Amino acid sequence: MVTNWEDPISSARRSVRSAAPEPMLAVAAALNSPPAPAPAPVAAPQPDSRNGGQQGVTGLENVEFGAARITVDDKRMINCRADLNQLVPFKYKWAWQKYLDACANHWMPQEINMTADIALWRRPDGLGADERTIIKRNLGFFASADSLVANNLVLAVYRHITNPECRQYLLRQAFEEALHTHAYQYCVESLGLDEAEVYNMYREVPSIHDKAAWAMRFTQSLGDPDFHTGTPENDQRLLRDLIAFYIVFEGIFFYVGFVQVLSMGRRNKMTGCAEQFQYILRDESMHMNFGIDVINQIKIENPQLWTAAFQQEVIGMLREAVELESRYAADTMPRGVLGLNAKMFEEYLRFIANRRCAQIGLPEQYPGATNPFPWMSELMDLKKEKNFFETRVTEYQTGGALNWD
Repeated sequence: MVTNWEDPISSARRSVRSAAPEPMLAVAAALNSPPAPAPAPVAAPQPDSRNGGQQGVTGLENVEFGAARITVDDKRMINCRADLNQLVPFKYKWAWQKYLDACANHWMPQEINMTADIALWRRPDGLGADERTIIKRNLGFFASADSLVANNLVLAVYRHITNPECRQYLLRQAFEEALHTHAYQYCVESLGLDEAEVYNMYREVPSIHDKAAWAMRFTQSLGDPDFHTGTPENDQRLLRDLIAFYIVFEGIFFYVGFVQVLSMGRRNKMTGCAEQFQYILRDESMHMNFGIDVINQIKIENPQLWTAAFQQEVIGMLREAVELESRYAADTMPRGVLGLNAKMFEEYLRFIANRRCAQIGLPEQYPGATNPFPWMSELMDLKKEKNFFETRVTEYQTGGALNWD
């Protein structure tokens, strides 16, 4: 099934109807049909020539008794022929460390107290109209955005990354994306918002729709079971999709919302929502850094993919993303609020885009761009700045991993 962003529900229904008969009709057909012939002997599975002979999705497609033990040099980020079920020896120790760090930083939305947010939201004079718009628009965007990221991870990225320690982190990341979607739902439920309005914003608010529609251009592998890496064209396609999601979607498209909601928290407004977003920001920063490492490792192992033409294409993607996110900033705060305005966000997005370019080896696109929100760097560090007896330690490591020094 090819995902249709404009009408995913009806598209899915058509696929279900065409793929599966009515249950009772299927039973009747089975009862009236002649006995099935004995199955023919199944040949031993062979490496798939369409994807360069790599092991396949599970790594169990070609289990050979007595095969030699794998070595570090057998491992590759994509198009690997080594057994994907053998976690060790590690080739990318940074991936395993990121997995361990992510597991140590576990949290749950219900642990965050939303009482003050509920009281403030219910007061007629608690928040201005523009402040309420910021909360609703960002919950609307992020609620669908993190679901989209999770689907892309599970249905596409995991399938094509042929390294077990990286896959281990991807499993953790997929859980965290589900956790983020849970957090937005928890905020929506706590505040008593109109769920239909919030969750359908990607179809009703142009600036949210435009970002989501942009992302869908890079998820074609979701509905393409015949797509396999192993050719220069397909390997570049995968690399482009990774850049779209890790560099643009998580590395640019999320940051206006983070700044807006966290800025409210700094003013002691909607502190529960802001704390949820603070933890999510920490997770997303780790996701992005993992993705950058994966992208750069693919470039190292496949330098033929990083052509001048491909680099220009990526630069075009980044510049387009800055424009789309700038429009989103203007849409969510047309008059300016909280000491913020759309012009400041345009500068901030150019600053971020320069950083993203540098992180994957591209020249900066906006010389002289500066960061108007230096406090965001402090929040991403998540130091233990809160009173332990008043709220949860912001550096949210599990008990066994906490360092109290």
